[in-house]
Amino acid sequence: MSLFSTAQVDEICRTLRDCGDQAVSMAQTKFQVYEKGKHDYVTDVDRALDQRLSGAIAHLFPVDGVISEENPASRDRFSTPSDPTQRLWLIDPLDGTEDFIEGKLHYAIMLGALEDGVPQAGWVYAPAFQQLYWGGMGIGVFAGMGNDPPRLLPLPSYSSPSDRCTILIGMKDQHHFGAAIAQQIPTVQFYSIGSFGLKVMEVVLGRADLYVYFNRKVKLWDTVGPLAIARAAGLECCDPDGHPIRFTRDAVDLTTLAHHQPIFVGYPEKMARWRSTVQKAVMPLLL
Repeated sequence: MSLFSTAQVDEICRTLRDCGDQAVSMAQTKFQVYEKGKHDYVTDVDRALDQRLSGAIAHLFPVDGVISEENPASRDRFSTPSDPTQRLWLIDPLDGTEDFIEGKLHYAIMLGALEDGVPQAGWVYAPAFQQLYWGGMGIGVFAGMGNDPPRLLPLPSYSSPSDRCTILIGMKDQHHFGAAIAQQIPTVQFYSIGSFGLKVMEVVLGRADLYVYFNRKVKLWDTVGPLAIARAAGLECCDPDGHPIRFTRDAVDLTTLAHHQPIFVGYPEKMARWRSTVQKAVMPLLL
């Protein structure tokens, strides 16, 4: 059964692409950059897209709750919902803001639908590449380039074990944990791009074996959409011990909505091959 009507999906996709056009256009101007916290930045572009997306989703789904990164007051809808079963939309207007500020291309606009603590659907749009991904539980994963309608995405298959191990990891995590992982997996290759959502899509597309994230600062608006797509593609989304990533009130910091759990993302075959080895490497450093 579809989670949304075709008209609703089409409108969400159109809105994301329009917001992407706005981001690309504003990137050519002298936008303002503000510091929200240490190494945590926001721009005029984040704020403009946040308002636009929040308004569009509220109009399209008037009975749902909307939580957006740049509206701190909206976080109360997660910690003290008027209806515990209400569907919540998590909005990240610019995932990978630092890349955007630096003129790099790997930033994304993201939406995620969360219901009863379960990510039901997600959208990730990379404006610089005009590449849109979306997917949902029981629906599959779709991709569309430019203004083309999203089509069902063919997913990679893994029929035999491989000693190749490519891991997506943030630069800070690689600095803290990379040497320990490489000691356990001498053939490992690391790389990174800016957006959390685009990192997840690299694994979905089979370009990396695992995405690992250890510093427990990633927020719900970073994760609900991309991990909904990953789950729809059949990937495992878990912590180093193999416990599924949780999206309930006891699993996140209710002030920041940051996850308590470190995050692993990968296809089951790759998780079976590499998760315990990476766990062995990083757990002494995580304690």
